[in-house]
Amino acid sequence: MSTPQPPAKGASHAAGDFSYVGIDAILEQMRRKAMKQGFELNIMIVGQSGLGKSTLMNTLFKSKVSRKSVVSTPEERIPKTIEIKSISHDIEEKGVRMKLTVIDTPGFGDHINNENCWQPIMKFINDQYEQYLQEEININRKKRIPDSRVHCCMYFIPPTGHCLRPLDVEFMSRLSKVVNIVPVIAKADTLTLEERDFFKQTIREGLRANGIDVYPQEEFDEDSDDRMINDKIREMIPFAVVGSNQEYQVNGKRLLGRKTKWGTIEVENIAHCEFAHLRDLLIRTHMQNIKDITSSIHYEVYRVRRLNETGAQPNAQPPNTLVNPQPQQANGRSKYIELIYK
Repeated sequence: MSTPQPPAKGASHAAGDFSYVGIDAILEQMRRKAMKQGFELNIMIVGQSGLGKSTLMNTLFKSKVSRKSVVSTPEERIPKTIEIKSISHDIEEKGVRMKLTVIDTPGFGDHINNENCWQPIMKFINDQYEQYLQEEININRKKRIPDSRVHCCMYFIPPTGHCLRPLDVEFMSRLSKVVNIVPVIAKADTLTLEERDFFKQTIREGLRANGIDVYPQEEFDEDSDDRMINDKIREMIPFAVVGSNQEYQVNGKRLLGRKTKWGTIEVENIAHCEFAHLRDLLIRTHMQNIKDITSSIHYEVYRVRRLNETGAQPNAQPPNTLVNPQPQQANGRSKYIELIYK
């Protein structure tokens, strides 16, 4: 005798409403499938040493997820060349599982001559696209292809209070074409509120002047509702953030913050810094959109280019340099992408 199954969500409607079909039950089916599979998020952090990149990542996910937190050495040397290193963690919250991979780039911007220091990072991002492509075009491909593609690159800008450096412009100009870049002003508590606002405005003007399109990209807004929400985010870019793993007692509450002789800077207080806005963007409101743009825009441009070049032959080696890209259609708008290998 078979065990009776509980009615599907929405089945109770059927008894009293003959017009009810049950299409809305697909949402519950999708939720159950997603909960079983879990989620993946790959974040790259780029910026010179001493800007608090590891601390901010640990603060974002309320755990020690950065590479330095796990494999730190007493005195970590500055590498002679950029060393790209990644570490993965399985995180679970309220039954939702996520594999988080943090990709660090020690050595970036730490040398006297930083010319072309973007190249190893560009190559790494494209290598992940290539790896995914090879898995995708295999005749006997996996049911679920492991996704190592970089979904988001957090670019840390030093709190100089002046303007974007040539290194910042060069990096974001090139990398914004192949990955979602979210710029942040590191250690923003070193600036006064007036200095911070002026610096943010100067950076936005620098981004516009150099044609740098950071996330969320205006041309990928799907409708007027998206445009309205994302316009508010674009007005806040770059996010002026403070990270801390230390808890302090403030008005009877335990809060993450940085203690100074003038008081406590509360990390999650939007009157003190914009950490909460950054966290909401990356995790609570736009995580899936960031992944969707990676897959349907950045990776798709790479995939089309490579298949045109190789004739869809598995394991064909990518060329050293990709030049004169053809325009690709993205949401009805033409987008030129330049993919350059080291």
